[in-house]
Amino acid sequence: MLDLFAPFFQRLYETTGVNFTPFYDPYDWGRLLEGMWVSVKLILAVIAVSMVIGVVGAGAQTSKLRIVRFLVAAYIEIFRNTPPIVQLLFFYFGLGAITPRVDMGGWYEPIIGSFGWAVIALGIFGGSYNVEIFRSGVDAVPETTKEAADALGFSDFKIFAYITLPLAFRFSLPALTNNVISLAKTSSLAYVIAVPEITYTLSNIWSDSVNVPEMMVLLFLYYIVLVAVIAWLMGWLERKLALPGYGQ
Repeated sequence: MLDLFAPFFQRLYETTGVNFTPFYDPYDWGRLLEGMWVSVKLILAVIAVSMVIGVVGAGAQTSKLRIVRFLVAAYIEIFRNTPPIVQLLFFYFGLGAITPRVDMGGWYEPIIGSFGWAVIALGIFGGSYNVEIFRSGVDAVPETTKEAADALGFSDFKIFAYITLPLAFRFSLPALTNNVISLAKTSSLAYVIAVPEITYTLSNIWSDSVNVPEMMVLLFLYYIVLVAVIAWLMGWLERKLALPGYGQ
């Protein structure tokens, strides 16, 4: 594939000085593709973790135990009120320093690497917003719907899992879309702990080739396309899951 446009970008560099090295240098092309793939994997993992936390947290907020509700509220306040970059540094350099290491035959590697800590830190950060998003969705489910399920003999857990949560997810989708997009953009902060995603990769390329403006344009366009695709997918999901009479 590189052979198709490499001559054009090579000639562009030689005639104008505009240097998009990934489009004519096989080594930089490989680094670009790897950075894009790591970035996509990171975003998907962060979104998945934040969704699980959001669902569990929203369910915990309906608990009859005051201590459970207090712990969820404390978690939300702590992680919503601190910057995600600070959380990344805290998890990687703070907790990472006290986690066990594995003997690799002469040197020791941490059990959790930079990618794992990025998923944990950003997933927990995003989850603190998703808990409130799902909670608002749970609150939007009509009480009569829950009462009807209770009258049919559903347990509290089954009411939440089979009735409340599916409806709450539909109600939450507009706000959830905003948070998913925000998390996709926030994932670029993982470069500060050397996760080899697209921002980190392109920063290495411009350090080697001194082509900062060109790589910044490439990074800018990458996130425009990525976020547009995510927004389209979330919009499609919202239309697909729409129920007549609920939130319309």
